[in-house]
Amino acid sequence: METILQTIIIIFVYMNILYIIARMKKNNSIVDIGWGIGFIILALISLLNNINLKYFPFRQILPNILIILWGGRLAYYIFKRNFNKEEDYRYQQMRINWGKYVNIKSYFYIFMLQGILMYIICLPIIINNISYVDNIYITDILGIIIWIIGYLFEVVGDYQLRKFIKNKNNSGKIMKDGLWKYTRHPNYFGEATMWFGIYFLTIHSKIGIYGIFSPLLITFLLLFVSGVPLLEKKYANNLEFIEYKKRTSIFIPWFTKKGR
Repeated sequence: METILQTIIIIFVYMNILYIIARMKKNNSIVDIGWGIGFIILALISLLNNINLKYFPFRQILPNILIILWGGRLAYYIFKRNFNKEEDYRYQQMRINWGKYVNIKSYFYIFMLQGILMYIICLPIIINNISYVDNIYITDILGIIIWIIGYLFEVVGDYQLRKFIKNKNNSGKIMKDGLWKYTRHPNYFGEATMWFGIYFLTIHSKIGIYGIFSPLLITFLLLFVSGVPLLEKKYANNLEFIEYKKRTSIFIPWFTKKGR
């Protein structure tokens, strides 16, 4: 219970610090960089508070290593992408929609809400760090395999997109090659898949099978709230995207449909 309370306080303070930085820079995109780092903070605090070095706590340490790899890479990728650039178009639109209430609404609807979602998604990791399970199960192997698949989809998908955008000949065009040939959002699919891997790695902790809410929540957010819908809407009137949309799976990778 002490770890739960401590991590709640820490993430609350952390999100307030991000909000202050965002206000100073007049750029709410900072929250996207802070997203991955927040998970690392929650994981490490709960791990260090409960780790027992008298034995090798494999089942405690491994999920945290995976969180560090995911969160650290994601934060670096977004930082590099957004460095010295204007605020992301999503947050610019929010400023327009919220008008004079932009500061208070940003605090609650962006920073505090993301802090709450972050904590809920990370809860199986926190509970796993509190638990002590020595045995290795088949679900651990399954979780590692699923996580690796997801990580590769996110990393490779991001790399392919970044390389595509850097090519000036592709200006105004839609990425349709590599992993993007099989799903319109390989990076989002990869992120959701990684969290299902984490679920199997923490299934024998005190939270057990009920930890399924974590990957389900992040999949729901990516599919229906913050990820896929916003990008689909952004390119809704793009003729090339409309044709791409007819042939390519929206989320789960699948074979390309033949053109009409």
